[in-house]
Formats: sequence, C-alpha cells, structure tokens
Amino acid sequence: MHFVFMGVSGSGKTTVAVRVAKELGLPFAEADDFHPRSNVDKMAAGIPLTDEDRRPWLHELADWIGEQEALGESTAMACSALRRSYRDILRAAAPGVCFLHMDGPAEVILGRLEARSGHFMPSALLQSQLQTLEPLEPDEEGREFDVRADSDTLAGQALEYVRERMRGTGA
Repeated sequence: MHFVFMGVSGSGKTTVAVRVAKELGLPFAEADDFHPRSNVDKMAAGIPLTDEDRRPWLHELADWIGEQEALGESTAMACSALRRSYRDILRAAAPGVCFLHMDGPAEVILGRLEARSGHFMPSALLQSQLQTLEPLEPDEEGREFDVRADSDTLAGQALEYVRERMRGTGA
C-alpha cells in the first residue's frame, strides 16, 4: 500500500505523514523535496504553479512510488495532490495508492501558514491552492481528515486508518 497525505500547504500533511511513517517504519517521501529549483523559486515569489510546472514533478513522485513498489515496500508520502489528474498520475505508479486528505476551513490553514517559518510557500498562495483543490471523488481510494483536530489526534486517526487499510490487504 502507498499512502499519500494530501492537502493544501499548511494543512499538516507532512506532520501527520512523518508520524505515521515513523510509527509503522514506512519509507517516507516529502514531495516538496522533489520540486525542481524553478518550481520552488516560482512559489517563493508568490507565483502559482501551472499544470505544466507540476507534471514532471508528479511523474518523478510516481517513479519513487513505483520503485518502492518494486522493492515490495509500502510507503508514506506528503504531497499536495490537489487535482484528480495529479492523483491519477500517482495512482498509475502502483496498485494500492490511497489518499489521506487533510482538509479544513481556510482560516484554520491560513493561521498555520502565518505561524510557520522557514518554508518557501507563502501564505499568499493559499487561495490559489484552494481554488485548484479537487476533493477526493467517491471512486477514489482514501479518506478526508478534519485539520481542526490537533496534530496528535490527526496522527492517531490517520495511523488507525492506515493500519486498517494495511490489514485489509495483507500488506
């Protein structure tokens, strides 16, 4: 199984994904680390990425999932995965890609963005991400998690969900 913790910047996807990966001993990938410098520079300047900017990045992430699948590893990844078409690219990499959508009110996420430091993504891009976001559709494997919960609660809920999914597949 491959678990992609998705959502807009500031939703807590990395915090939760790291905790779940550590608890279960899963290989972890932070999608931001796969961005080319040009994408990081563009976002840091407050310019939203286009689908064309994202496509090579998404394929590189899918390659990582495929490599882990070939090794027989289940994984955890933090990735915005905002559009269904982006998730389709990730899903095509291996069977058993499941999405955990960290979602909640824009004002909660904005507060988190404004409180953090050291990240290239400015809070000014939140609105663009929210406009791009396509929630999980009924036929997509995954679940939504409410980010109004504290990080311990979210991590516990996500861990329970991942464990259930892994038990169900024998992974």
